[in-house]
Amino acid sequence: MASVKEACGLFGIYSEQKESVGLASFHALYALQHRGQEGCGIALNERGTITVQKDLGLVAEVFGEPLQVDETRTRMAIAHTRYGTSGERTRENVQPLLIRHQMGSMAIAHNGNLTNDGPLRSELEQQGSLFHTTSDTEVIAYLITRHRLAAACIEEAIEKAMYDLEGAYSLLVMTASKLIAVRDRWGFRPLCLGTLEDGYVFASESCALDAVGATFVRDLEPGEICVVDAKDKSLKSIKTHCKSQKGSLCVFELIYFARPDSVIDTISVHQARIRSGSFLALEHPAQADVVIGVPDSGIDAAIGYSRQSGIPYGIGFIKNKYIGRTFIQPRQGERESGVRIKLNPIASTVRGKRVVLIDDSIVRGTTSRRIVRLLREAGAKEVHLRSSAPPFLHPCYYGTDIDSTEDLFACKYTHQEMEKILDVDSLGFLLPEQVTKLSDHPGIGFCTACFTGNYPCPPPQRRV
Repeated sequence: MASVKEACGLFGIYSEQKESVGLASFHALYALQHRGQEGCGIALNERGTITVQKDLGLVAEVFGEPLQVDETRTRMAIAHTRYGTSGERTRENVQPLLIRHQMGSMAIAHNGNLTNDGPLRSELEQQGSLFHTTSDTEVIAYLITRHRLAAACIEEAIEKAMYDLEGAYSLLVMTASKLIAVRDRWGFRPLCLGTLEDGYVFASESCALDAVGATFVRDLEPGEICVVDAKDKSLKSIKTHCKSQKGSLCVFELIYFARPDSVIDTISVHQARIRSGSFLALEHPAQADVVIGVPDSGIDAAIGYSRQSGIPYGIGFIKNKYIGRTFIQPRQGERESGVRIKLNPIASTVRGKRVVLIDDSIVRGTTSRRIVRLLREAGAKEVHLRSSAPPFLHPCYYGTDIDSTEDLFACKYTHQEMEKILDVDSLGFLLPEQVTKLSDHPGIGFCTACFTGNYPCPPPQRRV
């Protein structure tokens, strides 16, 4: 059975008196809904007793309205919105997971994908662990509980477990008295820290901090463990696993996953996408009348292309706000049907015109082909397609839905063949060497393995 890979949304909050942690978690999940639409959940800590409410579906479907909790007793929570790309679509795989062991209870939520999930799972099963999910989050939880027996505290157990873990994992762990945030030593997936008047907040993206009125402090360093202790209201940092070299932030966070109003590892997502469009205009100019972007993550790049090229920017599509993102639908049929009802072209913008169409990426090609067809049907004279990502040529093992080359468009066809299949007059991709220039902060490192094949940490020897 294939392991479940995730690029999800995390949120954790500790507030001593003033904030409603249930309401804040609810609002934060809405802010992080774009990161996963398969399921969501909230774990609440009521004076040391942890309960979890979760289910398949969007935030509005699972909760309907903010959680009704006793705010005088509930001062801590973690929340999760799930993006499942393979494996079973079941309630059991929705997070947070609640683990009960002889040292107490623990709720855990995970964003990422372990590359050594298979060997670790086999080892744990041989030692008597019984797995209830297909998620590697449960593997992490069991490793922590195994080390907890000999550790002085939960953070020490997490610190020891990290020696066994390979791949991408940003974690939130909640016990009876502690809220702990963890980022893997490569820093594949984002995780940031914010403050409240009387507490602390952790989130995958800064937009979730904005949604609850928290003040952004900083991003966690790759390998860092941050511990909030409710007993003494303290915050401490453990940097045993922090390395001096640059991290390996997944560049697809900037290209696609993150909201444009977020700041990740000091990088404005909006500005990074503007910059990618400018690079495209320089690398792949076109004689055209209008530049349009595919909503939502292609719009900023289209603005950048327009500014650099001098070609007017236009609104080319109206997006149905009540359907989710097609790339992160687990099955191909769902992606294709989603495109049909998600976008509608504005004919007056494109009719009789030479159009530069900016999309964030071209992974399988089916979505792009459908979008180009919509423009042709609306009367576009020419369509020049530009991708603000390089061609996808290699599998990703760190939490993006690209686990093999089998369906990768650029692996199956030549450039000319791609132009013909997509029915475009020209096609241009961002150059791989330009990806690392999306940030104007030289200290930030990126993972570009899906474009270059250069993996920051060893990929799995075999798929499990």
